[in-house]
Amino acid sequence: MTPSQHPIGSGFTAASTADEVVAGIDLTGRHAVVTGGHRGIGLATTAALSRAGAAVTVAVRNPRRAAGAVAGLARVEVSRLDLTDPASVDAFVARYLDARRPLHMLINNAGIMGGPLMRDARGYESQFATNHLGHFQLTLGLLPALRAARTARVVNVTSGGHRLSDIRWDDPNFASGYDEMGMLAYGQSKTANVLFAVELDRRWASDGIRGYAAHPGVVVTTGLGPWRAEGEARPDWLTNDQLRQMGLIDESGRPVNDPGRELKTPEQGASTSVFGATSPLLADIGGVYLMDNDVSPLGTPQPVDFGAPQEQLSSTVVPHAIDPDSARRLWTLSERLLAT
Repeated sequence: MTPSQHPIGSGFTAASTADEVVAGIDLTGRHAVVTGGHRGIGLATTAALSRAGAAVTVAVRNPRRAAGAVAGLARVEVSRLDLTDPASVDAFVARYLDARRPLHMLINNAGIMGGPLMRDARGYESQFATNHLGHFQLTLGLLPALRAARTARVVNVTSGGHRLSDIRWDDPNFASGYDEMGMLAYGQSKTANVLFAVELDRRWASDGIRGYAAHPGVVVTTGLGPWRAEGEARPDWLTNDQLRQMGLIDESGRPVNDPGRELKTPEQGASTSVFGATSPLLADIGGVYLMDNDVSPLGTPQPVDFGAPQEQLSSTVVPHAIDPDSARRLWTLSERLLAT
């Protein structure tokens, strides 16, 4: 059965912040893991959950750098995680399970976008490996802690970029067909984030674990881009001229804040993740794609011009990303790729 993609009238808007959607919700005694929770949308997510009383583990490639970013936030700790390294994922899972803490909220936030074709040590395309496969392995490993919470939520941070590509079932690792900017691979990975949430919810809802995919909007300051070996965004990824052409920055180089066109601050971008992780309005709803702090309506597929001005783009979810048969197929493919 296809997930019910109908807005529920949450009362929040595209301009709502993470603190606003969690206001009045006491997260004392609850535990969260936020991958990439030390900068941009991730840091805003970590901060909002912390201020609401949650204990947050920030999972990052560079714990030393992250520790400085989260300094001063109560009940926040940092732990190493490299999503492209299966041994690193297993080590993170072992540390978390050894601590015998339940996990109430897992926010799979970390990600990379575009750039030249890169592969991990297994030969897997880096965006699919980072954005989907690493989080898939992490989530399956943390299942005992999610079950121990009795009521838990998994939020996969996706993107309207899922419209760029369905799963390339015969060639998910781009033996051919990789475009110059790497956006087809990005789109595939974002579709995978949504399909993963759909199938997770189908499989685990009976255990009290619900799955969501959250589109944060466009946050220019989040630093999303391709990675160098040391984990820093490439400086040549999207020039200021390109960002101006897309309407993302003004003539002075400042980010444009216009939530109605999905151009958001980190705090506004983080709100939909926090909404998915905490809102009581979603208590009986799962396996859906969220945007602007509500369930997204089902959109109509249309050609996507990545370089077009933002007002010409739409980020509502399209059918290929929530197809239940594709969701089951992706789960099986992901298990096979991890076993290889």
